[in-house]
Amino acid sequence: MPSATPRRAFVIWSMAVMVYVAAVFHRTSLGVASLDAADRFGVGPTALGAFTVLQIGLYALMQVPTGLLVDHFGPRRVLTAAAVLMGTGQLLFALAASYPLGLLARAVLGVGDAMTFVSVLRLVAAHFPARRYAALTALTGTLGGVGNLIATVPLALLLGGIGWTITFAVAGAVTVAYAAVVALRLRDVPAGTVVPPVRPALSLRAVLADVGRSWRVPGTRLGFWVHFATMAAPGVLGLLWGFPYLVEQGLSTGAAGSVLSMLVLGLLVGGPLIGVVISRRPDWRMPFVVGYLASTLLTWLVLLGWPGERVPVVVLVVAFGWLSVGGPASSISFALARDYNPLHRVGTASGVVNVGGFVAITASALAVGLLLDLTGSFGIALLSVVGLQVLGFWRTAVWWRRARAAVFAAQERGEDVPVRLRQRRRWDVTAAAA
Repeated sequence: MPSATPRRAFVIWSMAVMVYVAAVFHRTSLGVASLDAADRFGVGPTALGAFTVLQIGLYALMQVPTGLLVDHFGPRRVLTAAAVLMGTGQLLFALAASYPLGLLARAVLGVGDAMTFVSVLRLVAAHFPARRYAALTALTGTLGGVGNLIATVPLALLLGGIGWTITFAVAGAVTVAYAAVVALRLRDVPAGTVVPPVRPALSLRAVLADVGRSWRVPGTRLGFWVHFATMAAPGVLGLLWGFPYLVEQGLSTGAAGSVLSMLVLGLLVGGPLIGVVISRRPDWRMPFVVGYLASTLLTWLVLLGWPGERVPVVVLVVAFGWLSVGGPASSISFALARDYNPLHRVGTASGVVNVGGFVAITASALAVGLLLDLTGSFGIALLSVVGLQVLGFWRTAVWWRRARAAVFAAQERGEDVPVRLRQRRRWDVTAAAA
C-alpha cells in the first residue's frame, strides 16, 4: 500500500491533533470555571457535578458509535463534525444564563469532544507504520495537555479579565472556523491509496457483532480496564473537583490553578517519555501500569490521611504531579487495542477502550458531588475515586493474566504475536483459568 511521506503524514497528524487540543481545552474549561459556574447558575455541588457527569457520560456513551463512524465514514468527516459541535456547544455555553441551557451546551460539547481522539488514532494507524503507533498515541495525548494547560491559569486570568461570555464565545467561534480547515485539508489515507467506497449502512445486528468481536479480544478488554483505572484520578480532578478541593485546602484561586496545572505538566513530561519507552520495550507496558496504580493508591493514602486540616502545598504539588501520570499511562490501553485487533476494526476497538476511563470519570464525578452534599467533606467524597481505582486495578490484573494466556496459546500454535512474552510460572500457570 502506498504510504505518505513522513513530512506529509506529520502534517496530516498535526492538523488532526489541533482538533484534539481544542477538545481537551473545551472539556477541561469547567475546571477553573467551576466556582464561576456555580455563581452564574446558582447551583450547589451536586448540580455542578451534573455538568461533568452529563458531558463525560455522553463522551463515554459515544465512544463505540464514534469508532463505528470512523471505520464507516473516515476520520476527516468525523473530525469536521466534531469541531462544529464543540464550537457550537461552547458558544451556547458562553450565552447560557440558565442551568438547563448550560446543561444543553455541555451536552453538545461532550458529543463533539467524544468524536476527536479515536479519529486521530485512526489517522495515525492509516498514515504511519505500526511501530510508531504507541509513541504517536502518547504524543497525541501529551499535546492534548496543551489544551488542558490553557484551561488552567490562562483561562482563569481571562475569566477574571474579559469575563465569561467573551472568553467562551471566542473559543467557540475559533473552533467552528477551524472545522473548514479540517474539511478541506485533511486526508483519511495517504496519497495514492485506493480508497474503498463508503460501506453500506450497517444494521443494528452488524454493529453489535462488530463491537462484540472487539470486546471478546482479551487485549481489548485489558485496554478497557487499564484506561478505566489510570484515567479516574487525573480526570475527575482536572475536569471539576481538583480546583474546589485545592481552594478548600486554603489556596488562593491563582495558587490553586498553578497546582492544578501539575496535572498538565505530568502529561507533557510523561507522555513523550512513556511513548518512547513502550514503543521500544512493549513488554514493559503492563508492569509500568501495575506499578503506577499501586503507587497511586499510596498517594491517595497520603492526601486523604494527612494529619491536620490542611495538606502542605509541597505535598499537594507532588501528589497532583504523580497522579497526572495516569494521563500518559492511559495511552498504553490504545496500544493494546491496536496490537490485538485488525486495522479495519481499530476504530471500534479504540472506542471500546476509551469508554473505560470516561465511565470511571463520570461515576467518580457524580459520587464526589453527592458525597459533598451529604457530608461537606472532600476527604470522604474523594474516597469514591479511590474505590473506583481499586476496582480498576483488580480488573486490570484479571485481564492481564487472561491476555497473557491468549498470547502464549497463540505462540504455541505457531502464530505471530505483536509482543512476545516470557512465561512466569507462578503468575501464568493458572492464567487460562483466571
